[in-house]
Amino acid sequence: MIGSLMMCVSVVILLIGMLAGIAMGITQNFALAPAHAHLNLVGGVLLFLFGLYYRLVPGAGTTTLAKVQGSLHIAGGILFPLGVAAVLLKGPSVEAAPIAGSLIVVAAMVLFAVTVFRTARTT
Repeated sequence: MIGSLMMCVSVVILLIGMLAGIAMGITQNFALAPAHAHLNLVGGVLLFLFGLYYRLVPGAGTTTLAKVQGSLHIAGGILFPLGVAAVLLKGPSVEAAPIAGSLIVVAAMVLFAVTVFRTARTT
């Protein structure tokens, strides 16, 4: 279940990221390129890969740890790039958002690492 949710959220985020990239190209304004890259990689690609793992190893995706990890990564994968965009647009006064987002993403990655080490032996 969490794997499917992560994959669905991922494709929406990737679509938004692609549209943002097209908009930057049309306007020739690449000021938000770092936010665009983080949105695609952290919010899209990593989220999709995590979802694939949970689908490949179904027992891993049914745990409470996986649900917490997935929820954290979805939140952080959105907050982090939005925070980067806010800093690029507003300046360092809003640095708390990307810092919080990045810490959430790292925490989610630690939980994913625990999940993989616990379940890799069972595949």
